Amino acid sequence: MNFDLTEDRQMLADTLKRYLAEQYDIETRNSVAYDMPCHSPDKWAEMAELGIPGALVTEEAGGFGGAGFDISVVFQAIGGTLCPEPFLGTLMASRLLAAAGADQEALVDGSTKYAVGVSEIDAPYNVDFTETTATAAGDAHTLQGRKCAVYGGADADVFLVVAKLDGALAVFSVNAADANVVAYPMIDGGSGAEVVLDDTPARLVLADAKAAIEDAINAGRLALCAEAVGAMDATYAILLDYLKTRKQFGVAIGSFQVLQHRTVDLLTEIEQSRSIVVSAAAGLNDDDATIKVAMAKNLIGRAARQVAEEAIQMHGGIAMTWEYAVSHYAKRLIMIDHQLGDTDHCLSQISASYAA
Repeated sequence: MNFDLTEDRQMLADTLKRYLAEQYDIETRNSVAYDMPCHSPDKWAEMAELGIPGALVTEEAGGFGGAGFDISVVFQAIGGTLCPEPFLGTLMASRLLAAAGADQEALVDGSTKYAVGVSEIDAPYNVDFTETTATAAGDAHTLQGRKCAVYGGADADVFLVVAKLDGALAVFSVNAADANVVAYPMIDGGSGAEVVLDDTPARLVLADAKAAIEDAINAGRLALCAEAVGAMDATYAILLDYLKTRKQFGVAIGSFQVLQHRTVDLLTEIEQSRSIVVSAAAGLNDDDATIKVAMAKNLIGRAARQVAEEAIQMHGGIAMTWEYAVSHYAKRLIMIDHQLGDTDHCLSQISASYAA
């Protein structure tokens, strides 16, 4: 099997990596990632001009990508620089809007920023336990409930909210101005938000939406896995450079055999992670996509933690400082595991599929 990127995807990868390397160095990233709105609106507009949102959207919906490999290319580049721009919401919203056959022009050109409300306090990973409800109000609807840890929620214009309508899962569009949005910076950079819905006006986007919601979550998980691979690659490169330059007893510590063995172990974990992202990307539209993506997220959640912890340990105290990039990569790698289903939740999904 040929794992090389197509010419178009390679061009997309090169363009995005070049832009991020020039415009989103770690100092720039840290200056915007932890202060509201936890991203740069100017950089968002520039990336929209480059066509990055369109790479996450199918041609039928007005984009030029949307396949699993398009998603992995974009998010691996994002992970390599810890770019905090809220593209996860863009991706998941596009999948939901596509299932509804809705117009995505404002999403593709970046003029409207979307966030997707899936998680709740008592249902962080399983939408079947959603307690947010919709009530018909003439030709419109109102929502009652609360969505938590909505990534990118601080600067979103529109929330796509999962709620129950007549007992079935549905997706509603809520204007940010109509909801009670409590936004905050996340520990790993970027914003989160609690979205409180109290008879909040909403527009029905898609009824009987369980399959579409599952597809959006699968795409989001794939994106997070690819982002983790990009972040692991960058962390590993920083570690190797440090081992080659840091000296003890007059020699570079990278010459110590025990550290060489540990770095090889990390490289093995990263390459396994890269391979399983390829598998998940290739199978994103398959009937068993949920299990393939759950397998990827379970493996990558464990590998990312190992890379983060080992990089800090081999660096020593410097890796815990704000000024050193490894501390920020480590935070993001750990937090990726907790988005859209952690390793334990994904393992339970895998186990249940084999027990069925």
